[in-house]
Amino acid sequence: MKRILLFFMLFLSLTAGAQDRNATRENAKKLQIALFAIENLYVDKTDESKLVEDAIIGMLDKLDPHSTYTDPEETKEMTTPLVGNFDGIGIQFNMLTDTVYVIQVIPGGPSEKVGLMAGDRIVQVNDTVIAGVKMKTSEIMKRLRGPKGTEVNIKVKRGSQPELLSFKITRGKIPVHSLDAAYMADKHTGYIKLNRFAASSTEEVEEALLSLKKEGMKNLILDLEGNGGGYLNIAIELADEFLGKGKLIVYTEGSRQRREEAKATYRGLLEEGRLVVLVDESSASASEILSGAVQDWDRGVIVGRRTFGKGLVQKPIPLPDGSMIRLTVARYYTPTGRCIQKPYENGKLEDYEHDLINRYNRGELLSADSIHFPDSLKYNTLETRRIVYGGGGIMPDVFIPVDTARYTDYHRRLVASGLINRAAMNYEDRHREELQKTYKKKFSRYKEQFEVGDEILQDLRQLADNEKIAFDEAQYTRSLPLIRLQLKALIARDLFEMNEYFQIINETNDSYLEALRILNDPERYEQILGRGPSPEDSKDS
Repeated sequence: MKRILLFFMLFLSLTAGAQDRNATRENAKKLQIALFAIENLYVDKTDESKLVEDAIIGMLDKLDPHSTYTDPEETKEMTTPLVGNFDGIGIQFNMLTDTVYVIQVIPGGPSEKVGLMAGDRIVQVNDTVIAGVKMKTSEIMKRLRGPKGTEVNIKVKRGSQPELLSFKITRGKIPVHSLDAAYMADKHTGYIKLNRFAASSTEEVEEALLSLKKEGMKNLILDLEGNGGGYLNIAIELADEFLGKGKLIVYTEGSRQRREEAKATYRGLLEEGRLVVLVDESSASASEILSGAVQDWDRGVIVGRRTFGKGLVQKPIPLPDGSMIRLTVARYYTPTGRCIQKPYENGKLEDYEHDLINRYNRGELLSADSIHFPDSLKYNTLETRRIVYGGGGIMPDVFIPVDTARYTDYHRRLVASGLINRAAMNYEDRHREELQKTYKKKFSRYKEQFEVGDEILQDLRQLADNEKIAFDEAQYTRSLPLIRLQLKALIARDLFEMNEYFQIINETNDSYLEALRILNDPERYEQILGRGPSPEDSKDS
């Protein structure tokens, strides 16, 4: 591990300016002496590797919230969601009170083939008990994943059944898609839901755009709600699909990094037609690059709530043992020159957590009137000179408040326990043949005719009772429309695909519904963007 520290110090000395090299060498020597003294003189035995890791982490903690260190295992796990696929058993899970709850079984994956179900609690993997032992998520994933073709034995607790169920699962290649859905929202409007900016995202989105165009798409809703970002180059490539050649998409700059610009190049697949981008407080980084470029060039309307506010660029610095430092080296700026990085102090991640809580406490998620920007953060868009703001995320053109009417503590406990998933799966197991006969390949009939009735709701209530989730009639009644919708969407997902899931769940997505209204009102669309209504738009509406 000494080599890691020396490598890091060497990196610092090579990148420092000539006038700072003497100071850098003195500081590096200081660290070496401290490490040597602790190793050889400290009263108790020490772990050299951990000392070095703690030193690196300690330095990074004083910088900013996004400069981080990951050990070799964490580094490997961190890159998996962005690279396209991995070998495993094909489930999504959450940790709840030291127990692994299966949230979703990936359709067609190894776990589905052997009968694993949403709501199952994994108790044992091979000979290792993983429930109730406070095992790290990375450790659990390491046990579940493995080379394609290898086997893993698991035991699960299902509902109130007294005996554990045993499954032998043969691992397989599990695709990781960044595109959740792509469908026609109406006759001329396409909808694309992107969950992250991964290596495969450009290809996935291009395929979706071409397919939707064949179905008659002229306008698009690009949904980036909850999209925490990903690769910078992918954000640039996707923004390029909507902007004309030569238009600036983003530039980065730091005290030791000269300005670098990214501009639109080839003719994009959707440089014409109306565009709405959906964002919320969890849309970050690459999502903000794309939505910022669209807003600055008056290319489309941003709908939703103020985005997260991450405008820092990290450079990955691999270390010899497979660990990695992700060091902030620059800030990125939208075409108007806005830095959307929100304030932070002393690199504390808590500042970020408190920021989202403070937004909620200030009422920002409920009313746009509670959001105030100083004049120093005021900018003008590049085409129509509309006022936009920097210094803390992308502020949407059309604000949509959080819907608090249907969400209750009782509903949150049902979701966190995986019970809504399990109730949907239970119902489908009991009625699978009937459902397939009635609705298979007939989604329009399912959407219009299927209703979540008393049978599935009573099962959900019973599952909640079994899990000791106290029934609250007032909260249940308040959340019942949402519960019915989620159950219907989950059944649709398993009968059809994720596209159909979102077609149902979006029925109550206020941002989505507002986007449709804007796109189908050309005059309003143009007014939001600071332009008069286009005669051609009026004709094709």
